[in-house]
Amino acid sequence: MKMKKTDIGVVVFMYAVCAFFYAYSSTLSDTSKTYPLFTITLLFGLTTLYLIQMILAARKFGVESGVDKVFAGFKALQFILSLVLTIAYFFMVKYLGFFTATTIFMIASFIYLKVPVLHSIIALVVMDLLIYLAFVQFLGVRLPTGLLF
Repeated sequence: MKMKKTDIGVVVFMYAVCAFFYAYSSTLSDTSKTYPLFTITLLFGLTTLYLIQMILAARKFGVESGVDKVFAGFKALQFILSLVLTIAYFFMVKYLGFFTATTIFMIASFIYLKVPVLHSIIALVVMDLLIYLAFVQFLGVRLPTGLLF
């Protein structure tokens, strides 16, 4: 399989994400740094493996643009609505709190994507429970409660 030039952008973006989170995690205390540094190291390693795979594919099969495949079937309305929902979610977290905003965001997404009601309810309950157990109970992270509550 040929390497796509668009994959270079993905690698650069992932390295930028690693650098951003590394810079912010350096302000944490030593005990609080462990999990973020592990996650950043894992992401950096996986991105590097992907870069090596890209280089090997480029040497073996050549390089192609990839732009035509990336934007094939692009739906501008779907993209804009998803972007608006995500921006609204960030504001809702500030005012309504993490769990309330996440629940509303997931319900709106499920309705937009026409997910069956039973599947939506199961996914909603499982995600809220998983987030609560993993972050609040296990890791002891204080999630935003919101200004209104």
